[in-house]
Amino acid sequence: MTKLHDFRLRDIDGNERDLGELKGKVALLVNVASQCGYTPQYEGLEALYKQLGPKGLVVLGLPSNDFGAQEPGTEAEIKSFCSTRYGVSFPMFSKLRVKGDQKHEIYRWLTGSASPAGEVKWNFEKFLVGKDGQIVGRFGSGTAPSSAELVGAIEKALAAP
Repeated sequence: MTKLHDFRLRDIDGNERDLGELKGKVALLVNVASQCGYTPQYEGLEALYKQLGPKGLVVLGLPSNDFGAQEPGTEAEIKSFCSTRYGVSFPMFSKLRVKGDQKHEIYRWLTGSASPAGEVKWNFEKFLVGKDGQIVGRFGSGTAPSSAELVGAIEKALAAP
């Protein structure tokens, strides 16, 4: 698989989603966790989604329990937490592995194709994918959703043909 649009993922409600539906959109994939010091980034991610969604940005929340067991809940618990605590309306997916031998195939692609390549280091690492399904940026956990660096990269990707 060579681009985001080649993958299928199970959403937080258990439905299989074909990411081919994102062709022509810019996607920000974020491995999220409910009990992390970075969890308040949900607020900024939702703000980005509301602000830039109409221009073609989709934020994808990918829960993972790989770092400090900070996402121990069920999909229903995660969905409830995100919607009631942070008003999350962007697409959320079922928990998956983002590192190690059992990492999900989408993370094999992301961590092998992004620059820099390598394992995800912690929760709330962000991968920016352009309209063509190719990775255009990678941002660490400490990069706030509202940072000029991330917003600038998203706007550049949205402006691309």
